[in-house]
Amino acid sequence: MNTSLLEIKSYEGSGYQPLIDYGTWRVAILRYLDEIRPDRISSMERHTETDEVFVLLHGHGTLLMGGNGAQIDGVFPQQMEPGKLYNVKRNAWHNILLSRDASVLLVENRDTSRDNSEYIELSEEHRALILEIARKVLPDLADLK
Repeated sequence: MNTSLLEIKSYEGSGYQPLIDYGTWRVAILRYLDEIRPDRISSMERHTETDEVFVLLHGHGTLLMGGNGAQIDGVFPQQMEPGKLYNVKRNAWHNILLSRDASVLLVENRDTSRDNSEYIELSEEHRALILEIARKVLPDLADLK
């Protein structure tokens, strides 16, 4: 196929991979990687200039929401369903739990980066809650301690 008419992209690796950038937007894939194992999640992030859309393509995913104040208000899980769009609003603290076979499509501003995002460390109580949630929603990570 002529790439000036149609561009076809896929990603089978682990972690986050931008696939298509155009104008002001980006489409990326997020797949499980050990760095985001639930027992290694130590912070949440928020984007100060943009919303971010998540679409679960395969596996199990749970968005972890933390409010939009100066501090995290708690850890509020939103189990994802394949094919539904989840629009994390600008300034909303968030992270994600993924099963080992998960694949998530992300749509965000092309310039979303550490320069226009904030990060906040989780308390031990929040980290314990995330592990408790993960044990319930991630069948392939039952070995979490």
